[in-house]
Amino acid sequence: MPYTERPWDGNPIRYPDPAIEILDARFAPYRLANAAVERLWTGARWSEGPVYFGDGRFLLFSDIPNDRMLRWDEETGVVSLFRRPSHYSNGHTRDRQGRLVSCEHGTRRVTRTEPDGTLNVLLDTFDGKRLNAPNDVVVHSDGSIWFTDPGYGILFTYEGQQAEFELPPRVYRLDAQTGQATVVADTLERPNGLCFSPDETKLYISDTGTPKNVRVFDVQGRKLIHERIFAEMTPGAADGIRCDVHGNLWTSAGWGGPGYDGVHCFTPDGNLIGKIHLPEAVSNLCFGGLKKNRLFITASQSVYAVYVETRGVQWP
Repeated sequence: MPYTERPWDGNPIRYPDPAIEILDARFAPYRLANAAVERLWTGARWSEGPVYFGDGRFLLFSDIPNDRMLRWDEETGVVSLFRRPSHYSNGHTRDRQGRLVSCEHGTRRVTRTEPDGTLNVLLDTFDGKRLNAPNDVVVHSDGSIWFTDPGYGILFTYEGQQAEFELPPRVYRLDAQTGQATVVADTLERPNGLCFSPDETKLYISDTGTPKNVRVFDVQGRKLIHERIFAEMTPGAADGIRCDVHGNLWTSAGWGGPGYDGVHCFTPDGNLIGKIHLPEAVSNLCFGGLKKNRLFITASQSVYAVYVETRGVQWP
């Protein structure tokens, strides 16, 4: 079905939702004919870092310029303040114990929130130098924490504090047992979103530098090898990314304008098979809901969601 613009004024949507575009027959099984893209909330300056808590049935996300984290309750639809200041937090995930792990622009660190609310600093320096501004984060099944550090939070004061780079933009692995950090990738100009394939043999990383593309690496123990381009994102860029249980990569898509902005779905071999069109540039996404079949999307000023006929593999 070719894409046609749909209204976003809150009026009923004729099914199937025209915002969900099938580019290849392989995407058809994932689109539900009677599930529409819903705008859950709007009112951010730049929403980011969605992470779903299945045990509490809520979604946390960042509003970076407003230096706050917000909580959307799935039962009531109410959005409330979770944390302010958030130290200009960007990406979030949960570790294997269900604790919140966050990337903070303002303090240039990666933190973990304990069940009692205590905030522990996991890493803020490397080789005696301050991290730039950690951006997005994932946790491997062995407990290690992998995060990107492109430095956007120190480029301008809008999402952090302007400062000089002390380290190159990199991707790091933090060992959960020893607390030792290592560099796993340093070839990307602006490493941004990242996620593992379902079997954790591959790591996908979006690069919002030049050129804007998604790279994929083979995971060899604690190292990354065989870097290659997975998908070209011109004329826009991918930011946050997630895999589903079938190995498809769902990427945020932004800065390309109408017909581009939204979510793009790629097969494991890099073919673009579907799009979810949105009227805003998308920053990030995650799977959640009771069955992990609801795709939550942070997009510029808003948060969206849509049910799909697949499930996410990212924790939780």
